[in-house]
Amino acid sequence: MKYGIYNAYWTHEWSANYEYYIPKVERLGFDVLEISCAALTCDYASEEKLRDLKKCAEDHGIQLTAGYGPTKEQNLSAADPAVVEKAMQFFSMILPKLQMLDIHILGGGLYSYWPLDPTLPVDKEGDLERAVRNMKRLAVIAEDCGVTLGMEVLNRFEGYMLNTCQEGLEFIRAVDSPNVKVMLDTFHMNIEERNIGAAIRLAGKDLCHLHLGEQNRMVPGKGSLPWQEIGQALRDIEYQDVTVMEPFVMTGGTIGEQIKVWRNLCPDVSEEALDRDAMGAVNFVRHVFEG
Repeated sequence: MKYGIYNAYWTHEWSANYEYYIPKVERLGFDVLEISCAALTCDYASEEKLRDLKKCAEDHGIQLTAGYGPTKEQNLSAADPAVVEKAMQFFSMILPKLQMLDIHILGGGLYSYWPLDPTLPVDKEGDLERAVRNMKRLAVIAEDCGVTLGMEVLNRFEGYMLNTCQEGLEFIRAVDSPNVKVMLDTFHMNIEERNIGAAIRLAGKDLCHLHLGEQNRMVPGKGSLPWQEIGQALRDIEYQDVTVMEPFVMTGGTIGEQIKVWRNLCPDVSEEALDRDAMGAVNFVRHVFEG
């Protein structure tokens, strides 16, 4: 198993100077840095920047994974065909860039949009039908690029289509592609699942990616989630892929607004303090998960 962390832990915006954070996560004891696809439309839009980023990751022995929450204008489940085509154009541009970066996992609520706008009408049945149909199209491109698409199961406050592992499994079975699998997140599971370990076991071999975070969105070990149980469930299904911490502990910026972090969750959010917490968390998780 490999252990990673989402770059957004340290920043207020989704895009950042990833070449700065790659050696940092190596130094802190991580194997993986997860980046946002948002950066691939601005700071890392050119082939030259992508080559530099890939080389930096290779030089430090760090694997890259990617996450993304599509905007309302990139919604594969939309009833408006123009919105769906805009989403297809976006992903058709992003997936080859992931291939250039040797990224093989893209996770998130890719089947819909994020964050949820509760003022909009909900047509769950119709949206699921459209999402399955359009994800089949996207899966063909993902297969060509060697990227597995992780359908992240989100809590009811951030999404309405896939709230439980069971719903995620039903969705990927309807899509029926080897490159479309389930992605789980302990923060979301703590809200929606009856038992986190049971949900992981239910996902089994269909689990392609796992986000780790406490019930309060802090790093693992700083809250109340049953990490021993989570680790045992991962061992039970012989999970050997990537686990990525996705803590959000700071107010401010686009990230703070979208994640709804209205207060700093740590008494000290200096970079040095965040580094110490991240190092402690990866050591904690390795110890618990590896038994």
